[in-house]
Amino acid sequence: MSSPDLISAIQKNDITAKKEVFHLYYGKLAAIANRYCKNQQQAEEVLNLGFNSCFEKLQNMRNSKVPTLDTFFEKEFILECVAYVKSIRSEYYVSSTVYATDNATSKNYNLFENNEVIDFNHLDTETLVRSLQQMVPSQRLIFNLHVIEGHSLSEAAAILESSEETVKSNLEKARFNFQKNIEKSLKQIKA
Repeated sequence: MSSPDLISAIQKNDITAKKEVFHLYYGKLAAIANRYCKNQQQAEEVLNLGFNSCFEKLQNMRNSKVPTLDTFFEKEFILECVAYVKSIRSEYYVSSTVYATDNATSKNYNLFENNEVIDFNHLDTETLVRSLQQMVPSQRLIFNLHVIEGHSLSEAAAILESSEETVKSNLEKARFNFQKNIEKSLKQIKA
């Protein structure tokens, strides 16, 4: 079916059209869910919630013009991912304070001390996704929205319902932690 036909069929609650769209977008949306969530279980949950939400919104848009199916599903699904991660407030505090009392080792936060340049083009997807998933939710959200999805800082702040200063701060921390997570993963692979 063509995109306008699929939209029309979904708006009429056609199960066959929903199955076709599900199979058509499952891979792409599953990859997005994996980037936004900290583990596979959360990704599967947000994938189900996201598809249901997208279908519901599409059905409610009967009189308004729907952009392309690709654009609609990607935009709405990302918003659903953000809403899901923001709804898990307990993770924000637990993840952020795990190492607060770890005084046994002194940590070095100088990104350039070892002068090792990481070639991101030759890293496998699994390492990149795992490094993203290890970040705290607020950092993972802004990194995805700004660096991967290409939203401006003001757009990302609006989506996250946060100030631009907070978003900038979280982005700075996210870039640092992403780099450190990749370095840690590479050390484990070499060992």
